[in-house]
Amino acid sequence: MEIFWYLPTQGDERYLGTTIGRRQANYPYMQQIAQAVDKLGYGGMLIGTGQKQDTWIVAASLIPVTQNLRFLVAFRPAIMSPALSVRMAATFDQLSNGRIILNVVTGGDSQELAKDGVFLDHDQRYELTDEFLTIWRSLMQGDEVTFNGRHLQVAGAKLQFPTVQKPYPTLYFGGSSDAALQVAAKHIDVYLTWGEPPAQVAEKISKVRRLAAEQGRTVRFGIRMHVIVRETTQQAWDAANELIKYLDDETIASAQKRFSQSESAGQRRMAQLHSGSRNNLEISPNLWSGVGLVRGGAGTALVGDPDTVAARMLEYADLGIDTFVFSGYPHLEEAYRVAELLFPRLPLQTSQIAIPQQLPTPFNEFVTKTDLLKPQPV
Repeated sequence: MEIFWYLPTQGDERYLGTTIGRRQANYPYMQQIAQAVDKLGYGGMLIGTGQKQDTWIVAASLIPVTQNLRFLVAFRPAIMSPALSVRMAATFDQLSNGRIILNVVTGGDSQELAKDGVFLDHDQRYELTDEFLTIWRSLMQGDEVTFNGRHLQVAGAKLQFPTVQKPYPTLYFGGSSDAALQVAAKHIDVYLTWGEPPAQVAEKISKVRRLAAEQGRTVRFGIRMHVIVRETTQQAWDAANELIKYLDDETIASAQKRFSQSESAGQRRMAQLHSGSRNNLEISPNLWSGVGLVRGGAGTALVGDPDTVAARMLEYADLGIDTFVFSGYPHLEEAYRVAELLFPRLPLQTSQIAIPQQLPTPFNEFVTKTDLLKPQPV
């Protein structure tokens, strides 16, 4: 099992749906999160794409200030050429000594995509993604590629330098429509689902496995969700309710109207879990859909004490999930909390760096006021 964390390049929050306690995504804050995630021993960190700070530039800026952290870099095939994407990924792979993973995001919002000059319908976007990945994978494996598709064409393209990771950095991908599942089965290493109840996740995993088998392939599975873990179950549910305490009906209705315009099958599935209502937000034991009232994309969280959350994670692992991509608000503090409370209870793949504990009293006596003014490690 691996646990990844999320870098909030759109800004961080203490409460959803309000500017109260909001933090700007400036470089010092993002560096703090990245270094914490690195030192705490997470398997990687997702950096999302969309109308916010550029994913590639943010990720590249964090290479020299981290040591082991792998960057799950999200990108959209429709807004860049496959040959350019290959060169960027291969360059990042070399400069970071193999610390890049890629999250392929086709995109489900036509209005947002139009801002980047993409005017394709839902199925056309997945056709383009299929063509893109056909070219991309061949180039990464050293082939010279000439390709003439419906959406993309290249002539004599070739990557001129080797990658660290062979045959290429791991490809993640999410999508719930039939078109998306076909792309996943044909090209993807790790299929990433949003945090639906276990029965729905099991159904999706079964379908992707079957489609991949038809292609002569196997696929791994990950899940993207939030987590609210506290020392006691009551404290965890109190924290969940605290997160949405400033939400009013108007804010929820406005967000749900915006989400309803998305062409994403996954977004529709998220919305159906709560139907825009505050009632019955616990849609499965310890699976809470309150985040999705106002947040697009991943809208559920595991909520509970450490033993309970770990048990729920193992239930997903039994279905085939081996990577959990988590968020928590605010992301800096919650990265520490999750590592301290959850990591010791899980069969993690990566070797964990010891979690900092309170210093012994004799040491504390030698800490002076001058020492406290010195720059402290994250």
